[in-house]
Amino acid sequence: MEVNTQSVNFNVDQKLLNFIQKRMDKLDHYYDKVVYSDIYLKVQNTSVKENKIAEVKVHVPGDEYIVKKKCKTFEEAVDCAASSLERSLKKRKEKLRAYS
Repeated sequence: MEVNTQSVNFNVDQKLLNFIQKRMDKLDHYYDKVVYSDIYLKVQNTSVKENKIAEVKVHVPGDEYIVKKKCKTFEEAVDCAASSLERSLKKRKEKLRAYS
């Protein structure tokens, strides 16, 4: 799957990019028609420790899913977002099976 990553006001390191690619590739196990995904990483300027935001947009034929998570680390935020997307993609796959 093609993964486009954008970071707002900071440079992302290769280790994080590899983690994101690996985690997003796991979505293919749940729904194999995922075209590509866009990931936006932001740091919110607050005193709260949970200030890392990951917004994940997954494009499938005829639809797109957007999940936004705020956590202590980008890895945790991407992982939580991917877990939510797994559930959504499973539901979509089951609906399509029901109609066919």
